Amino acid sequence: MALTTYSLILTVFPATITSSFPRRNLNFSPNYNKPTASAALAVSLPFHRHRSATCRLKLLPVRASDPSKQEIQMGDNGSKETNGLSWFQPILRFAGNNVLPLVLVSSVALGLTYPNLGCAIDKYSLSKFGPFGIFVISGLMLRSDEISAAVEAWPVGLFGLVSILFLTPYFSRIILQIQLQPQEFITGLAIFNCMPTTLSSGIALTQLAGGNSALALAMTVISNLLGILVIPFSITKFVAAGVGVTLPTKQLFESLTLTILIPLILGKVLRESFKGVADFVDRNRKLFSGLNALFLSIVPLTQVSRSRSLLLMVKPTVFLVAIGLGTLLHLTLLVFNSIAVQTLSTISGGSKSIFSRKENAIALILVASQKTLPVMVAVIEPLGGAFGESGLLILPCVAAHLNQIIFDSFLVNFLRPKDNSNNVKVA
Repeated sequence: MALTTYSLILTVFPATITSSFPRRNLNFSPNYNKPTASAALAVSLPFHRHRSATCRLKLLPVRASDPSKQEIQMGDNGSKETNGLSWFQPILRFAGNNVLPLVLVSSVALGLTYPNLGCAIDKYSLSKFGPFGIFVISGLMLRSDEISAAVEAWPVGLFGLVSILFLTPYFSRIILQIQLQPQEFITGLAIFNCMPTTLSSGIALTQLAGGNSALALAMTVISNLLGILVIPFSITKFVAAGVGVTLPTKQLFESLTLTILIPLILGKVLRESFKGVADFVDRNRKLFSGLNALFLSIVPLTQVSRSRSLLLMVKPTVFLVAIGLGTLLHLTLLVFNSIAVQTLSTISGGSKSIFSRKENAIALILVASQKTLPVMVAVIEPLGGAFGESGLLILPCVAAHLNQIIFDSFLVNFLRPKDNSNNVKVA
């Protein structure tokens, strides 16, 4: 029911009759719904000594709507606004959980569509800031306590390092036996296979699957540090010999030291020297992961822009074959490491073996089966086209990098515990 609010109007009239008692005249309309309802209150008050004044209080109606109806109306408007934005929220959620794949795909598309941007970045040597920024951020996000927590599972971690740096690169020789034009696609995948493990996705996927994330972190950090020493020799032995190229090992080692080791140490020193820096980074890990992806996107953007004319000449079917080969490589590494873990578990004590613990096995299989794109980029840059056009070398590896993350994300859904469904997503 609508409510009627009355306003009071005070009017003073002189009166000739003096009265000791006030005179009241109350008129109220019984109908509260009509806006014409009115009421007057006349009061005779003494005015000085000989005169009185009549004070009339006039109640004028002010129509007001029912508060409950107002709330309902506001609620309807709010729900309409919410419904209008509800379709956009899943898109934002998906983008937030898949920053790295979306950024890499966008950078490749941007390089093909607007090559002038990538060429300008390359002309002023801004592309060198990409790998440098990646490893500074990696050092900032590196937690010391997580590394020490992996000491208990050191035999598993040791085999993981051997698999990443010494065993899996042998598959590069098999890759080079495949004939595909342009040959840079095959050579690029062979170089990609000699790289250490991914910098972030392996750790995140291990945590999501309920694995030993501390062990995953230790294998990631140590393999990337040792990779600076091992990668030049791996590429020389498994790739350069196969394509008849002499690799400048000293130059490559210096480049990896400048683009990986020094930035990583710099970021770690900043984290340990200032507590406020560590707290800020830990509170905003998703932001720094996004910055990491942004720095990484500079590399495919510049390489694809430089090689655009050659890339457009490649048949789509050939590129799809290269993507399939990258996926097949990842599946092969997963099977190889799974068999190795099962074999070591049987040899070292069966169910009591440290290799038989599910959390350790998950960490080893996921981390040792992934290869990192940023380190490969740091390797390709100083070679100056020794293995062919750099854009053609990198493009199938971008696809392979994305495919391994996507495939392992589905694999994790079968491995993770039921109560771990809302954990960290891969960025």
